[in-house]
Amino acid sequence: MEEKRDRAFGGDCFGAIRQLISLAPKTMNSSSPAADDLRPQARRAMIEAGFEPDFPQAALEQAENAQSEIIGTEIRDLRSLLWSSIDNEESRDLDQVEWAERLPDGDIRLLIGIADVDALVPKGSAVDEHAAKNTTSVYTGVETFPMLPLALSADETSLLPDVDRLAIVVSLRVSSQGEVTREEVFAARVRNHAKLVYEEIGAWLDEGSTPFPGNFAEKEGLQEQLEIQSEAAIRLRAQRVKSGALSFETVEARPVVKDGRVVNLALVAQNRARDLIESFMVAVNGAIADFLHSHDSLAIARVVREPDRWPRIMEIARNLGDILPEKPDAIALSEFLERRKKADPAHFADVSLSVVKLLGPGQYEVEQHDQKRTGHFGLSLPNYTHSTAPNRRFIDLVTQRLVKACIHNLPALYSEAELKAIASRCMERENAANKVERLMRKIAAASLLASRVGEVFDAIVTGASPKGTFVRLLSLPAEGRVVRGEKGLDVGEKTRAKLISVDRVKGFIDFERVD
Repeated sequence: MEEKRDRAFGGDCFGAIRQLISLAPKTMNSSSPAADDLRPQARRAMIEAGFEPDFPQAALEQAENAQSEIIGTEIRDLRSLLWSSIDNEESRDLDQVEWAERLPDGDIRLLIGIADVDALVPKGSAVDEHAAKNTTSVYTGVETFPMLPLALSADETSLLPDVDRLAIVVSLRVSSQGEVTREEVFAARVRNHAKLVYEEIGAWLDEGSTPFPGNFAEKEGLQEQLEIQSEAAIRLRAQRVKSGALSFETVEARPVVKDGRVVNLALVAQNRARDLIESFMVAVNGAIADFLHSHDSLAIARVVREPDRWPRIMEIARNLGDILPEKPDAIALSEFLERRKKADPAHFADVSLSVVKLLGPGQYEVEQHDQKRTGHFGLSLPNYTHSTAPNRRFIDLVTQRLVKACIHNLPALYSEAELKAIASRCMERENAANKVERLMRKIAAASLLASRVGEVFDAIVTGASPKGTFVRLLSLPAEGRVVRGEKGLDVGEKTRAKLISVDRVKGFIDFERVD
C-alpha cells in the first residue's frame, strides 16, 4: 500500500476522501514554472534535507549480484497456497502477501507473508549502510526515491507475481468477534499468484455488482480468497473500534504527473481493499511486537502517547454538540468519531484532520521485554512496532532481523545502544521525509493555484502555533499559511481565506482571512 503507508500516526493509516478534484491547466503555458519538470526540484529538496538520493557504486553492484543468505533450515514450502497482494497499480516494491482459510469452528486463519529483505541485504553491507543513512523511501509525487536499489526493492526482494520468494510468515487466528490469537511466526517460501489493485478490488468489494478484475476472473479460488480475507478484515476492524482504536478519514492528495509535470491533483479514495490491507498490517505489527516480547527480545516500538492537547479535542467535540471526558480516553474519542462519521460523513475528513493534528506524531522507542509498555493511543494497542514494509523502511528491516534471530534461536544482531541510535536516526529521517513530501505537495498545489490569486475559498485550520497558522482549502487538497488576520484561529476552525500570493518555486501559498 504506502501508496504512502503510516502517516497519520506513522502507524499504517490511510488518508481518504471520496472525490476527485480536476483543475484544468488551460491558463498555463510552456514557459510557466507549472509546466516545467518538477523532478529536479524534488532531487534538490532531497539533498537539502540531508538525504542521499543516489546509491553508491558499491551498493548498486551488491544489488545486481545479490544472492539470498538463508538462515536456519526450517523453511516451509508454502508456494502452492493461493497468495495474493493488493497495492497501487504502479507499485513494484511489494512487501506483503496474504492468504486465508475458514476453520471448522468459524474462526479464520490468516497468513501474512512479509518479504525477507534481510536475506539479500545483510547487516553491514553496502546496501544496508546506505539504507541506514536514508532510512526510508521518499515519495515526492513527481519522483520516488527508494530506500533500496530498484534491482532489489522492485525485483529480488519484492513479492512480485509468479516468482518464488523467501518470506517471514505470521499466522493469526481471527475469531468471529475479531479477537486475534498469534499462532506462530516462521520462515517460508511463497509465491504471489495475483498482484491486485486497490481501486479494482475495492470497487468489487464495495459495490458488489462490479465485476471481478477480468485478468484474474478465471483464477480458481481467488474470489473466494478475497471474500474470506475481507470478512477477516471486517472482524478485525470491528474489534479495533470496540477496543478504542480511532477511525479517521484524512485528506491525502496525490499529484497526477506526466513527464515530471503536475497536471492534476487527485484525492485517494478509501475503500474496502485499503481497509483490508490496513487491518492486516495493524494486526501483524501488533503480533510481531508481542512475538519479540514473548522471546525476551529488545524491540523498537512505535508509540503514540496520550495527547497533550486533549482540552482542544474536547472543545472541538463540544462545538459539535458532543461531550468528551476530562482525561484522555481512546474509547470515548473513538465513539465520538464514529458518531460524527454517521452524522456528517461529508465533513468527517475535516474533523479527522483536526484530531490527527492534535494527537501528535508517533515516536520510535527501544523497549526491553520487562519494562512497562507505552503503547499506541491511536490504535489502542499496548504493544506495537513496524514490521510490514522492509523494502521501504529501515525500522522494519531491523525488526525483521530481530524476529529472525528469535525464530532461529540466534544471538541478537543489535545491542540496546545500537537500536537507540537507529530509532533516533529513523525518527529524524522520517520527519525530514515528511517535510520533503509536504514541500513537493505544496509546489504541486502552488503550480495549479497560480492562476487563481485573488479568489476566496472555504478552509479549515490545520495548524496554529508560534511558527504560523495554516489552513487547508475545502474545495481542493491545497494547504497554505494565513499571513493576514490569523490571530485567534485554532486547529479545527472553519474560515474564509483569500489567496493573495503563490510562489511556484518554494511552494509558498499565502492567504488572508476574510471572514
